[in-house]
Amino acid sequence: MQLLELTPAEIAFLSAPSSAPDGLQTRLTRKLAATLSARLRLPVQATAQPAPAPVDAPVTPVWQPDAVLASLWLTRRLGGRHVAGAGSFVPATLVRTLDAVLAECWLDAPPQAALPAALAWRITTDLAQATVAVQVPRFPTDMTRWAQEVIRHG
Repeated sequence: MQLLELTPAEIAFLSAPSSAPDGLQTRLTRKLAATLSARLRLPVQATAQPAPAPVDAPVTPVWQPDAVLASLWLTRRLGGRHVAGAGSFVPATLVRTLDAVLAECWLDAPPQAALPAALAWRITTDLAQATVAVQVPRFPTDMTRWAQEVIRHG
């Protein structure tokens, strides 16, 4: 079998220097949208939002999904098609899923710069619009230790 010659566009693509790695929030935004789309079985768009800085830095990441996201999660995971009302609690399965997404993104490429105190997203689907935020530890070593533990026990 004979290989075809590369086109000029293919040669340019392969010889271009690799771009700078994406930031943690950019990678996390993509992974969050993909994971939620798969788990909820509907298209999900995640958009980064400004997040207020917490008063105290937590020892481990602390997720803050709103009541709409909790309701959407419960409704879709239980097979429902219509979201009604707002959840009065946050399902543990939602938090574990969010933890796994954050841990994988962190371990794939820990940021070299200072960690943001908090990150937030607007979650948009055909059924609802929600928000979710996460407060992160101040020190990268704490994040790495936490992420390894999440992956090990996940």
